[in-house]
Amino acid sequence: MQERQLEILRAIVDEYVATEIPVGSKVIAQRHGLGVSPATIRNDMAVLEDAGLITHPHTSAGRIPTNSGYRVFVDKLSVVKPLSTPERRAIESFLSEADDLDDLLVRTVKALSQITKQVAVIQYPQSDKVVVAGTSNLARSSQDTAAAIHPILEALEEQVVLLRLLADAGDSVKVRIGEEQHDAGLRTTSLVTIGYGASNGNPRGEVGAVGVLGPTRMDYASSMAAVNAVARYIGRFMDEAN
Repeated sequence: MQERQLEILRAIVDEYVATEIPVGSKVIAQRHGLGVSPATIRNDMAVLEDAGLITHPHTSAGRIPTNSGYRVFVDKLSVVKPLSTPERRAIESFLSEADDLDDLLVRTVKALSQITKQVAVIQYPQSDKVVVAGTSNLARSSQDTAAAIHPILEALEEQVVLLRLLADAGDSVKVRIGEEQHDAGLRTTSLVTIGYGASNGNPRGEVGAVGVLGPTRMDYASSMAAVNAVARYIGRFMDEAN
């Protein structure tokens, strides 16, 4: 796939995440500075569609990403942007007020759900206990996810499902998209996870996991940055407590 076609895919993902409106060639030409005409962009969009990375809903002239397109975006194109200084300070200020680990983890899921506008989940260290926050965000998410909200909520009520969501979290951010979800009720969603607690003071590796769950039309870069940031903070808290 040509570099320009990947850049067009990036533009479609960025625009669709921001607007939830199918993206046309004129919008890409006007806003993304690729230096080619709308006609050339349309030709490249046809290649992306043939590859199964974008599709056009109904009779719209615009295109939206498929789950395969989001996968390519995350693997090849998504740059994990650092949190803004105000976001980072807000997280650190809110979490620094925690009295103990229980308080910290509750504060963490609240902060993550507020920052990402997704559902936040966190597993207690070396425990089957999982805390969830932000399920109300599902009702404000994309139209597709809102239509499937009941099976998602039912899945999130099951402790075994929550544990399975976080089971393969490791020392780097992982993203599971759409059909990659193990639970059938969650296949209209994407999941961003990472383990926490690994440090020189903890040679056994990660002792817990944290993540966010939301529509496939999520802001992957921001969600990945937020999950990564809070995991590092929890790790520092645990180091200092020891």
